[in-house]
Amino acid sequence: MLPHSNAVLKATGITKKFPGITALDSVAIDIYSGCVNAIVGENGAGKSTLMNILSGIYQDYEGQLYLDGQPISFRNAREAQA
Repeated sequence: MLPHSNAVLKATGITKKFPGITALDSVAIDIYSGCVNAIVGENGAGKSTLMNILSGIYQDYEGQLYLDGQPISFRNAREAQA
């Protein structure tokens, strides 16, 4: 059951390509406050790539991130920590 509030962190249409491979293809995820969230999958499924995007390590991706309903983007990982 989903919470009755809006997602704190929302990612839509996240696509990340490396030379010769598409690591993520139109991934969407909603993270809600007060909920346990898990990203699971096989080796090479893109879990670390997604976390690197959400944490600001990767900036070159397609799609949009939202924090409390507002579009966000990070120039670097330090900015994501703020």
